[in-house]
Amino acid sequence: MKTLQYNDFGGLEVLNLIELAEPTVTAETIKVNVTTIGLNPMDWLIMSNKELATNFGVQLPQIFGYDFSGIVTAVGPKDSMFKVGDRVFGSTMTGSAAEYILVQPNQLYLTPDAVSDEVAATIAIAGGTAIDAVNKAAITKDDTVLIGGAAGGVGIFAIQLAKIKGAKVIGTASNATSNFLSSLGAEQVTYGPGLAKRLADKNITATIDLYSHEALDAAIELGVSPHKLSTIIGFPEPPKGVSYATGSNATPIDMELVIHAVASGKIQVPIENNFPIENFKEAIAASMARHTHGKLVLSF
Repeated sequence: MKTLQYNDFGGLEVLNLIELAEPTVTAETIKVNVTTIGLNPMDWLIMSNKELATNFGVQLPQIFGYDFSGIVTAVGPKDSMFKVGDRVFGSTMTGSAAEYILVQPNQLYLTPDAVSDEVAATIAIAGGTAIDAVNKAAITKDDTVLIGGAAGGVGIFAIQLAKIKGAKVIGTASNATSNFLSSLGAEQVTYGPGLAKRLADKNITATIDLYSHEALDAAIELGVSPHKLSTIIGFPEPPKGVSYATGSNATPIDMELVIHAVASGKIQVPIENNFPIENFKEAIAASMARHTHGKLVLSF
């Protein structure tokens, strides 16, 4: 089977598309024929940083990527809710960019009929992280939310989840991204020095930081209460009182909310490009550039 794997830590030069034997399902696992891999910055950040990889329990050799969608081909657990032929998606720290992978049942979700494999492959990490960030910032219909780094993959979900709660959303991004954020329901504001001054008349009441602590610093300067602040950036350590959000904190109820919102069209997930697995270098380079207006995926 085709497998995108690295045997050392580094950049694109350590990645190779190789042939490996298919894994055999065990009594505890479910075998999935992967159709699509959703790309996230953590994929290449972990690959390039041994210390970060250790923090996530990643060991060499490692299959690249974590998000995926596909079809169940074998079921180990006798009492599993999943069956052969089910369309599924999820995320696994053992790597997703292989034609067949073994996953734990609690790492899988059923893909609704209304959701494509492309979109399904983007939900687990970005959607889970976004809903935890929205929950940690205690967003309500009375809030005006500042989202720092709003045009990224997590931002796409965070903007729309905050809108579902009835909040007004303002996102930091480049001026070239204004129309894209507007299409998601957010007002764009330019990032960089002077952010707090540009937001002085916006009545910011909550903030979600998805890229740097710039948005948090601006919110604190504007007097936003720490219990209305959340961040997905753990290093450097966020200001005191700010909640740290991560996809692993998302509960099954949280994920059902996200899945239903995507399936019903309340959350739109734009796919900027779908690359064949053979073009992995081009796809990951595009992710590294951080200038995409939508999600990137790889497909077998």
